[in-house]
Amino acid sequence: MTNLALKLAENARTIGVRSAYGDPVQIEGVTIVPVALVQYGFGGGGEGDESAAAGGGGGGMAIPIGAYVKSGGAARFEPNVISLLAVGIPFVWVSGKAIARIIRALKR
Repeated sequence: MTNLALKLAENARTIGVRSAYGDPVQIEGVTIVPVALVQYGFGGGGEGDESAAAGGGGGGMAIPIGAYVKSGGAARFEPNVISLLAVGIPFVWVSGKAIARIIRALKR
């Protein structure tokens, strides 16, 4: 089990701002920094001493949401509209359901 914890700790060093923002790329005098929505999850378990059963796992995902584009002296954010819709539609649906329940509760 100790081995699993050490491996997770080694991988956790790369998780953070560096995983959400990509390395800057120069294209024809324009600097582009990709931006992503990143999510990770890890878990582990065991029973008894080291000879007993143990297990663990992890996973992650990244959704590209846009890029910072710097040309000349100005920087701006260029969103990836398709990814933002994919992330935003569930949020709008849940918000609509919550507002509908609040309105129904206030009518009583």
